[in-house]
Amino acid sequence: MTVISKDIDLAAKILQANEVIAIPTETVYGLAANIYSEDAIKKIYSLKNRPHSNPLIVHVGSINKAEELVESFPEKAKLLAQRFWPGPLTLILQKSPKVPNWITAHKQYVAIRIPHHQKTQELLQKIAFPLAAPSANPFMRISPTSANHCYNYFNEKIELILDGGACKRGIESTIISFHDSFPTILRLGSISIEEIKSEIGEITVHNNIKDEIIAPGMHNKHYSPNTNLILVDDVSPALIASLKAEKIGVLTFNKLISHQKIIKCLRLTKTLNLKEAAKNLYSFLHQLDNINTDIIIAEKVPLSGIGVTINDRLFRASQK
Repeated sequence: MTVISKDIDLAAKILQANEVIAIPTETVYGLAANIYSEDAIKKIYSLKNRPHSNPLIVHVGSINKAEELVESFPEKAKLLAQRFWPGPLTLILQKSPKVPNWITAHKQYVAIRIPHHQKTQELLQKIAFPLAAPSANPFMRISPTSANHCYNYFNEKIELILDGGACKRGIESTIISFHDSFPTILRLGSISIEEIKSEIGEITVHNNIKDEIIAPGMHNKHYSPNTNLILVDDVSPALIASLKAEKIGVLTFNKLISHQKIIKCLRLTKTLNLKEAAKNLYSFLHQLDNINTDIIIAEKVPLSGIGVTINDRLFRASQK
């Protein structure tokens, strides 16, 4: 049976034995393993049922450790690292020969970040290798923001979940590629487009699949509950009444909706705070997915700041 524990020494010991554990970050929990153990990385892909064409994010404890894994560190990438690391920013840079191909899906670039969570920072200082740590959920399912979410997914499949409490950000890192001369956002995340622009100026956004998966989170269907989810501009009693479903879960930005068909209505924020909404997003989707409803109706949030990211996640969760 999987143990939920705060024991960092035990976590380090299991990782050093080339096993997989779940770790907390400020964004979501991750399935972590030594990047230099091919067997451990294969276990991550197997546990998640993740395509091997989908590269993994490498987690390190310092900028110096990040620099050891890349061939070059463009000036704008350095500006972003100095501003947002440790934090929910992932940079895609040209990898050094130190980085195994099984981490990068045989691409010449590595996705790398420094997580902002005390327990994981302490863990990274105790081990002599970087960690690969994609989100601790089966491929395309709702990301986990608590130890219990990880337990529900992987009980008896991993030895340990390092308990770091609820994730403070609640949405994955923003991924920015520097494999072209111009920086590009490949995954919208906890750092808004506006925050990125304030540091380095104009940036393009390319967060959908065209020819290949360059970074995590680019699949059209992702972050999805088992229950069918419909995304709408506005949830109203009239909309609820028009649906054939008899048991409905509702996720709104700020308002509470009452109707005899609604089993539970959760509002992402009581204070119109988009950061609060982001923190609650996955946790509330987990709740609504576990109450045996026929359907989940989710309402779009205001399209500003991190609201763009929240709507991106809800859109992907609604795809068939």
